[in-house]
Amino acid sequence: MDRRKFFLAAGAAGAMASQPASAHVVIPKYDLPPEFLPRVVNSPLKTGSYEIHVVPSQFALFWTQPNNTAIRYTVGIGRPGLYEAGEFYVGAKKKWPSWTPTPGMLRREPKKYEPHRNGMRGGLSNPLGARALYLFQPGRGDTFLRVHGTNDPKTIGRAVSNGCARLVNDQIVQFYDKVPLNTRVVLYPAT
Repeated sequence: MDRRKFFLAAGAAGAMASQPASAHVVIPKYDLPPEFLPRVVNSPLKTGSYEIHVVPSQFALFWTQPNNTAIRYTVGIGRPGLYEAGEFYVGAKKKWPSWTPTPGMLRREPKKYEPHRNGMRGGLSNPLGARALYLFQPGRGDTFLRVHGTNDPKTIGRAVSNGCARLVNDQIVQFYDKVPLNTRVVLYPAT
């Protein structure tokens, strides 16, 4: 499927964007190119099972499994200079999370983020999408980095975010239920 068709197929998401999180919201299934769909692969990493590993050079999130396999998701990642490598753990999980721009976002792009200075309630138009996994570090707490959803499929497979890894909403909803609190998360260095 060519990328234009792929982006147009997601138009249904915009029609639902104004619904509140408390309403029954139907999350569209995005018509992604086949290479962007989750799939079981031989794990390219030597690590334990049931961990999250983000490899930015591949726009890949690996959910490691037993027997040296992993489920590979294609993700959007942080823009150059905003992506932060390191080891984290899932310190919180939220369905239909609210969102508030960070002070760094307000400084970098005030016109874009100032209207949301006081936050935005959860919903399809919220930048965190349908679900969010909050990344923490020992001694630091919440890092403001997330693995979260998006209703904008054209951001998948690209370096576009303020540092987070993103999946389309229908994929994050399925992934979210697999991931327990305190799961190890590794964001590998960008190359």
